Amino acid sequence: MKNKIVIILTLAISLLIPSTSYAQPYGKGIYNANIPYGNETSLSIATSGDVTIPITPTLSGVQQSANNTITVTSTDVKGYKLYIRAINNSAMQNQGTLLPASSNSTPAPLATNTWGYNLDGSANFVGITLSDVLIHSVTTPVPTGDNTTVTYSLKMNLAKGAGLFVGNVVYTAVPQTD
Repeated sequence: MKNKIVIILTLAISLLIPSTSYAQPYGKGIYNANIPYGNETSLSIATSGDVTIPITPTLSGVQQSANNTITVTSTDVKGYKLYIRAINNSAMQNQGTLLPASSNSTPAPLATNTWGYNLDGSANFVGITLSDVLIHSVTTPVPTGDNTTVTYSLKMNLAKGAGLFVGNVVYTAVPQTD
């Protein structure tokens, strides 16, 4: 009998905008930018939704992947930075059973019974951490939206029990300030 495991990454979205904005000193602004004089800038973030990775483990291990698209819309003349991190725990959990994040700090193949992410859709992944990691930055306004695709993957064998493993990921978009 094969155990079917469904992995769901529940994604939280953070939007960090300073509560007070200050004008640039004379001569430091960007002339003729996409923001008319006197208008406020805006920043918004959205994802393509929760990520579900159905997988049927084998004795030797099998790997599956799924994508999530993050769209940031910003009229900030200096662009934005996009970060990723895990919430509370980098391991996925299923009723006390843990599926740890990969120990890869640079892109590499996943070890069995780990999970990770990448930004290039390759077969190499890094493990998510509890600290913010910069995954994308833009230095111009993107009033029509800018997409970043994150590919999540996991590799499992029969050592993990069947069930629903859940991990929590936060994306944070921050306006550029320098």
